[in-house]
Amino acid sequence: MRIGFGYDVHRLRPGRKCILCGVEIPCDFGPDGHSDADVPVHALIDALLGAAALGDIGTHFPDTDQRWKNANSIELLKKAYNLVLLHGYCLGNADITIVLQSPRLSTYIEQMRKTLTSAIITDIENISIKVTTEEGLGFTGDSSGISAYVVVLLQPQN
Repeated sequence: MRIGFGYDVHRLRPGRKCILCGVEIPCDFGPDGHSDADVPVHALIDALLGAAALGDIGTHFPDTDQRWKNANSIELLKKAYNLVLLHGYCLGNADITIVLQSPRLSTYIEQMRKTLTSAIITDIENISIKVTTEEGLGFTGDSSGISAYVVVLLQPQN
């Protein structure tokens, strides 16, 4: 078995769509980035690739490549997970923490889990998503940014 850790952070910008774990969250701002800037999915991709010793999201989907401009991060996740599968591993489980002051995300967690399980074809019990604020502290607490932390366990395919 192999463990991977992923972290991502983006500024929040008014007028951007807020897409988290493939789900559009209604609000007046969203993460700013080259792709759709789906922060938890980017962290998940890094965790998966790291666990399989396949580099990181920037290696496979660099922001200097126009092919990935405004890319749907769920599609990037599918590509990254296919690399993991090609190297003989599959997801054991993923534990995701999204750090965002507002809006509150608890009502979207199940939809996010379903979107991720559909993308990488796994059981919903293998995906955990938690959300938290930082009580007004730091760049997430003052609502200028969003971050996500992800830990995954990969296991050899049977």
